[in-house]
Amino acid sequence: MRGCILGLRFQLRLLRRVVKLRRGSRSKSSRPCQSPLKNRDYEVDLTSRLGKTQVVTPVAPLSQQAGYFCSVCECVVKDSANYLDHINGKKHQRALGMSMRVERASLQQVQDRFEALKRKSSAGGFTEEDFDCRIQKQREEEEERKRCKREKKKEKKRGKEGKEGKEEFVDGVDPDIAAMMGF
Repeated sequence: MRGCILGLRFQLRLLRRVVKLRRGSRSKSSRPCQSPLKNRDYEVDLTSRLGKTQVVTPVAPLSQQAGYFCSVCECVVKDSANYLDHINGKKHQRALGMSMRVERASLQQVQDRFEALKRKSSAGGFTEEDFDCRIQKQREEEEERKRCKREKKKEKKRGKEGKEGKEEFVDGVDPDIAAMMGF
């Protein structure tokens, strides 16, 4: 009799487990389809409120409280590091409809990406001729600056010589000083 009761208990637990598993599989299929992770197409603004003071009141709406407000999850995070952790976290990504899984790339996709990056770098990159031309322009500009500096120095020197030429020193004494002293 006892073996029969144990058998019934075992069968009952097994039946409950099977029902539970069937319900679980239904709930997973009814869950909305989540897309894999992808890059953000917007810039995260962490510096707009940097260094600003704000009066904190307990009755202010969430979006106007101190800290960073997440409109997707409707929560306030107190500093930028925690805000970044939040927007990269599981709860926020699920609210956006993304799973935390990354889409696997095929070999062809990787090769195509490399080719696109090569084309982009070769089209926008500098050639040796461009580099040589830029160096030549910088040398010419530097020579021009040096020439202007030399000319200014010469003008200044000519100005001093002109002043000294106009003043006639008698016996090494300035005529104005000699006049004041009565000579």
